Amino acid sequence: MKLRKSSKSMAALIIAVSSMLAASGSVSAFSDIANDPGEQRILDLQKRGIVQGIGGDLFKPAGKVNGAAAVTLIVRGLGLNIDNIRFIKEPEASDYFTKVKNDAPYAQTFIIARMNGLDLPRDIHPSAHVTREQFANWLFQGILTKGDYAFTEQFLLISDADSVTDGYMNSIQKLLISKIAELDGKGNFRPSDVITRSEAAVMLDKAIEFVEKTKPIPELPAESPLSDLKLTSAPYAEGVAKASLTATAPHPGYGLEVSSIVFEGQQATVNYRIRLPDPAALYPQVITTVTAEAYIPAGFTPVLGTLEGMSSPPAASDSAPNGSEAGEPADGAAGNSGSATESASSGSAPLN
Repeated sequence: MKLRKSSKSMAALIIAVSSMLAASGSVSAFSDIANDPGEQRILDLQKRGIVQGIGGDLFKPAGKVNGAAAVTLIVRGLGLNIDNIRFIKEPEASDYFTKVKNDAPYAQTFIIARMNGLDLPRDIHPSAHVTREQFANWLFQGILTKGDYAFTEQFLLISDADSVTDGYMNSIQKLLISKIAELDGKGNFRPSDVITRSEAAVMLDKAIEFVEKTKPIPELPAESPLSDLKLTSAPYAEGVAKASLTATAPHPGYGLEVSSIVFEGQQATVNYRIRLPDPAALYPQVITTVTAEAYIPAGFTPVLGTLEGMSSPPAASDSAPNGSEAGEPADGAAGNSGSATESASSGSAPLN
């Protein structure tokens, strides 16, 4: 029986998608990736059960990736799902996309990607080729579903930055900073080039390793557990002032830490973290004042900054008595580099 043209296109697309994704069965090495720079990354994805070859032992690393394959790779590689969402009506691809058929084998994958925050256009065509910047953007959005990660605040120079589509630069920068993506020898990212199977595999494998090895920033509670936060300062030594953070905590398991000091003009903005209590310890439910200190050059006006996150509770041997001090400046001096200054965090030792 002859297939109609539309059926032939659908069949070809299904083959293209399934050829890049691993199926159950025996795994053998690919015969065409020995000279490919992504060889080890491709083999790692194969061992993880995420990719497979074409026609047996061929991977075709230079092959182009289409929308269906790109989305399915990211969803499967990062383990995205919608298991924790309850629906009144079962979602269908047509609820979100105009060109993704409800009965397509990858339809559920597109739904999962969209509901996990991947910025897929409503008119995305599953068979259309995907550019490097598109894949990078979706991949980074997929990474963020696994947690809030801290990235260094820097902007890497990209020779062809003018070619990057508006809205994609942040994702590209974060992938470059975390070594998930790389520039070529001329400093180009080649944002509009169609991403190859090898390039997609390398970026995905690095992203998986990043998620596995990088600890997310602890999620902030809806409301801070501390209240009455205040910042005061007093002379400490010649040319040095001590800035003190104080707050009221519901019990002595909490603490304060100075996370960074930003110098601008004549102001020193003191940002802070909240130290979480040990979940395995018992604390007396007594309202407690917690403190943290930092040292700044005299002449700067200390300004209370923002909460920059939570930190894990210290080991019992590291606990300091309430009001203890640490990180005093050497020779009575404090630097003016804008970096974080060590400070003590307070809190009585837990009751065991």
